[in-house]
Amino acid sequence: MKNYQSTDYAVNKNADGIVYRFADQTVEVTLEDYLRENPGKTAADFAELKALSDADYYETDRSDYRQTWKNTSLDTLFEDENASFSTPSAEDEVFERQLRESVYAKRVSVAARALDKLTGIQRRRYVLHHVQGQSYREIAALENVHFTTVEESILAAEKKIHKFLSQTG
Repeated sequence: MKNYQSTDYAVNKNADGIVYRFADQTVEVTLEDYLRENPGKTAADFAELKALSDADYYETDRSDYRQTWKNTSLDTLFEDENASFSTPSAEDEVFERQLRESVYAKRVSVAARALDKLTGIQRRRYVLHHVQGQSYREIAALENVHFTTVEESILAAEKKIHKFLSQTG
């Protein structure tokens, strides 16, 4: 019998017979064994059974691979100083989410108050430039003014926002 250290699929595929692996032994059923045990069967029946066996082992091998290809050894995990060995508790996750939402809400509130410090024209131009990504020239063409007018307006708006944010802390 050949060396059966490979995967079940490789062993069965490369064997002349059909290989069965058990916990305590490996058995290969050859064509002669099959025909002796099943006198009414032919070599074609054995070949069909061998093909089914190969296909079954192949599908099992692929399924195992899909389930385990991302597995990492514990030794590798211990080498990573930043590795986390547990999942956060539900309470921690809720707290973190609430904290993120609170910080986001505060930022939105500060941004809204900062925009309130601008004139209507400055606010419109600032949003067109910084939020919608339009250039000074595009805004100037839209408003039918010179682009330096738009540039000066946006720079003044940025100064007001910077001043407000520095005071807000």
